[in-house]
Amino acid sequence: MRVYFAAHKKEIGLALGVLLSILCFAVNPFELAQQPNLVLAVTVLMIVWWITEALPMPIVALLPIILFPSFGIAPLKQVSKAYGDPVVFLFMGGFFLALAIEKWNLHKRMALGIITFTGTNGNRIILGFIMATGFLSLWLSNTATTMMMFPIALSVIHVIKSHNKNEKNVRNFSLVLMLSIAYASNFALGTVIATPPNVAYVGYVEERFNHTIAFVDWLVLFMPLTLLLLLLLYLILVKWLYPNQIKHSAEASGTIKKALLQLGKMNVAEKRVLLVFSFTVLLWISKDLLNKYQSFVVLDDTIIAVMAAVLLFVIPSATKDKEGKSARLLTWADTEKMAWDVLLLFGGGIALADALEASHLVHEFGIALSTLATDNLFLMVVIVTTIAVFLSEVISNLALVIILSPVVSSMAVAMNVNPLLLGIPMTLGASCACMLPMGTPPNAIIFAKGHIKIEHMMRTGFVLNLVCIVLISVFCWLLMPLLPL
Repeated sequence: MRVYFAAHKKEIGLALGVLLSILCFAVNPFELAQQPNLVLAVTVLMIVWWITEALPMPIVALLPIILFPSFGIAPLKQVSKAYGDPVVFLFMGGFFLALAIEKWNLHKRMALGIITFTGTNGNRIILGFIMATGFLSLWLSNTATTMMMFPIALSVIHVIKSHNKNEKNVRNFSLVLMLSIAYASNFALGTVIATPPNVAYVGYVEERFNHTIAFVDWLVLFMPLTLLLLLLLYLILVKWLYPNQIKHSAEASGTIKKALLQLGKMNVAEKRVLLVFSFTVLLWISKDLLNKYQSFVVLDDTIIAVMAAVLLFVIPSATKDKEGKSARLLTWADTEKMAWDVLLLFGGGIALADALEASHLVHEFGIALSTLATDNLFLMVVIVTTIAVFLSEVISNLALVIILSPVVSSMAVAMNVNPLLLGIPMTLGASCACMLPMGTPPNAIIFAKGHIKIEHMMRTGFVLNLVCIVLISVFCWLLMPLLPL
């Protein structure tokens, strides 16, 4: 039976989604009016197909363009606006920046430089990878960061294996190095653009409450949380679950130094990409101050990100292309590696959230949930964070935030509390799924390579999930009053 299910997972998912959607509309369990009931049926269809991966997630995200106008839920022009939302362009700009950093090997120089600084014994190599991965993932896609760090980690593991006879120590070292890459990518929560859920929630807050969460405010509040999560990740993996006892390795040190030597001196293209990257980060941090003291040019995060993307196509790289012409830092051919699927997923999620909001379905659900809520607000924060962490193990964290943001916001409004007090811990928790390969793209990457067994990920992930729930809940409870709505 299990073999049959595995072989026909997509077909079963397709049928199950259609069946549950029709059943939901026919039974109408919440006694809704026709339009909200239609929205609920479409929501069920999309969620089931997302969870079961019956179709590629970005294809499922296109369903609102077909179903919402066809069933009179929303006109086509209104639905299509969601796919051009500023949040979509913010992430697109970040993707272009990531492409340029990867194209000119700037990411390798950053990572290897940090590892060289930390040292080469087992524990310090792992610490170096956690630091490097966490730093890169603050600014780049966590998927791209994991892919960047993975080959470097493999080369270090190979050297360690060839010069250490204790199989258990080597096994623990290899396991922790692989896990730390994925989890450090997930735990980099300190910037608005660090994870898709962060971007999606900030966009939702701006759209619903007409309130902009400033890039620098998020940075100041949640960078300490990121650093604490990365420190605990190191301590739990290295000092508790999988100690490796591997001492300083001259061979590993040599491999890293050799990799740095092969990169050579920073060339002109790298320097220019680094300049654009630094300029973009500086503007994200200082834009509110700039807007306050002048009004000739008004900046926001999306404008800055798209401006950086355009600059990458304008600035020459000081190299020649195949035809002997002066090449730019990015060319359109480079965009073949662009994560267009994620941008479609953003658009579809925003379209679904808009329909849920417009139908008042979410508002009613939030009020119903608020009647079950406890008067203890801290306990409510813990409950919301727990739901987000564990539910994101089986559903896209981006889709989860898009679906739950209106729910927890309506719940908070009904309870007369700041919506951010429930919304932000939900958002942060959605990025911290650690137990299953489908929890986050970084989890899937390291699992797909065959170096991690499911029992290792389940055991380690359960511990880290609990740590994330406690830490995020306490952190948000204490600091959220500093970020008023």
